[in-house]
Order: sequence, then structure tokens, then C-alpha cells
Amino acid sequence: MSLEELRKKIDDVDGRIVRLIAERIKIAEDIGGLKKKQGNQIEDLNREKYVLENVSSIAEEMKLRPNDVIRIYRQIIIAAKNMEGIRVAFQGEKGAYSEEAAYQFFGPSIQVKPCETVDAVFNAVEKEGVQYGIVPIENSLEGSITRTYDMLLDSNIKVSGETMMRVIHCLIAAPGVNLNAIKKIYSHPQALGQCQRFLRNLGCESVSTYDTAGSVKMIKENGITDGAAIASARSAEIYGMHILEKGIEDTRNNYTRFFILSLEDAPRTGNDKTSIVFSVKHEPGALYNFLKILSARNMNLTKIESRPTRQKPWEYNFYLDFEGHHEDEDIKQTLKELEKSAIFLNVLGSYPIAKEN
Repeated sequence: MSLEELRKKIDDVDGRIVRLIAERIKIAEDIGGLKKKQGNQIEDLNREKYVLENVSSIAEEMKLRPNDVIRIYRQIIIAAKNMEGIRVAFQGEKGAYSEEAAYQFFGPSIQVKPCETVDAVFNAVEKEGVQYGIVPIENSLEGSITRTYDMLLDSNIKVSGETMMRVIHCLIAAPGVNLNAIKKIYSHPQALGQCQRFLRNLGCESVSTYDTAGSVKMIKENGITDGAAIASARSAEIYGMHILEKGIEDTRNNYTRFFILSLEDAPRTGNDKTSIVFSVKHEPGALYNFLKILSARNMNLTKIESRPTRQKPWEYNFYLDFEGHHEDEDIKQTLKELEKSAIFLNVLGSYPIAKEN
């Protein structure tokens, strides 16, 4: 058989695959419509877990690598969820970086719910029936988002995913306003902190607001002509504003990591990460003994963060990420051993490891 004939066979197979994916998504759309009529929750993570286990088993039978097939199917499932009508809550106004990250993770077909605060995002998922929330957890320049960590401790929400997004800040003003007229810069404190070098050179007053895109909206609605906002290029487009400068962040290595929130964490994929929160006794060597368990079991620790307990001065809770899923047998055994060394330990969620975008 010639090369062209083999390529023709691949084209035929690709066509059948795409048609079958379309058929599967159509069925998922019908299921979503039926669930809505019955007043049932669209999201069903137990069903998703079964699907991934099933295709993994078939992959083994066909001599394929199960993890590769699972990764493909996770994308198919996301596409199907979009057709079912996924709602995602985010902090900020339309055009916020969190909204952009939501579209990056779930695709363009989702319905988004803007929320004024991180607390409101958690509430939307926990009490208002929104399937997912997305919240920033850390920035490569400014560090952790402490409010998100505090909310994870206080709620029953699970971390079911993560995504990382390159953040490009723009200086945005009303049309016709030039840089020389600017006296005040409005934005979220994190964005202001990520553009310190630019702001020092500009010599304007920095004014903290609750949101980047919200600052653009405020300037537009209030007719401000002596102020500008730091926000995304998309927010300038949404509100019909003018970009004075683009890429004003201190370094191009400016990434924000976001957590995806839901009522349950994600099924295992073989390329996962687990987040936990714990506390240990306030005595010498307690934290060392806890971490030694991870080292002895050859666990790859990817992050550790401390936050005050808010109960006693100078005592802390620790947030820790490591590779693996809490349903992996070795992780189960590790968690049991860790619990013995902790005052308390809570698994915040297990989820697929994100790639930088």
C-alpha cells in the first residue's frame, strides 16, 4: 500500500472519529436538557469517573496507553459539558483575568457569572447551584492570594482543576486621553504590585480597586479623563476604551495560577496533583517530621504555604501540593500516615496537573 493510500485511510478514520465525537456531544446535550427539565444537577462526577475508567480499560485491551486515552477523553468531556450548559462563577467584571482563565479552561461555550468577591464565588458554587467557580490562587510575581486559601479552609468546596495563564497588563484610558493627562492609576492591588516599575516611572497615584476590568468599567461610566486602569486588552475591547501601553508588567514571566472549584474533586487521570491543608503541634520538629513522611515515600512536593490559624497568635495552618491523586493507592497510604502526625488534615482536592499556556 502506498503512502498516499495510507494517508487516505487515516483521513477516513479521522472523519469517523470526528463524527462519533459530534454524535457523543449531541447525546450529552440531550442528557443536559433532560436533567434541566427534571431539575437535576447537570454535573455528575461519578458518571465521569466511570467513563474514564471504562475508556482506560478499553485502551488496555487495545494495547494503548490508558493515560493518553484518558487525556483525550477529558477534552471530549469538557466539550460535552459545554453543550450541556456549564455555568462558571468568577471574581470581577466582564473582561477580568479570571473570566479569561475560565474560557481558557472550559472553552467558549460556558455561561459565566461575575461575582464581586472571592467569597461570592465560593457561595455561588456551594449554595446557588453554579457548577464551577474559578479563583486565583497565586501569581508568579506577587505570590499567593491569601483570601482564596482562607476560603478553602472554611468551606466544603473541592479543588477539581487548575489552569495557568500568562498575564499581560495594559494601561487603559478613555478614547482621546493621552498618557500626559493621567494622574491616577486604578486597579486591583495584585495588578498594581505586578507593574511597580512602570508605575514608579510614570509617577502617578495608585488607587486600589476590587477588580482590574471593574476599574476600566468605572473609568468609562464615570467619564474619568485624568485616570487610567491596569487591566487586560480584552477589557478595553469590551468597554470601548483605549490602550495607552501594553505589556507594562515588571516581567514577562508573569503567570497566575487559578483553581477550579466544584462540589467534588476530579477523577484520577494518572497525571494529577493533590492539595491538602493541615496543622501540626506547636513544638520543635513537628513540621519536619510531617514533611519527612513525604520524603520517605518519594512524594514530589510542589508547593507549601503557611497561613495564620486565626485562633492563636503565631500558630499556622499549612497548605501543601504534591503530585498524585488521593485515590492512588500509595497516596491513600501516605495520607493515612500523615494524619497521624497532624492535629488535623483535610484533602482540598485532586485534579489534573495544568500546563503553562
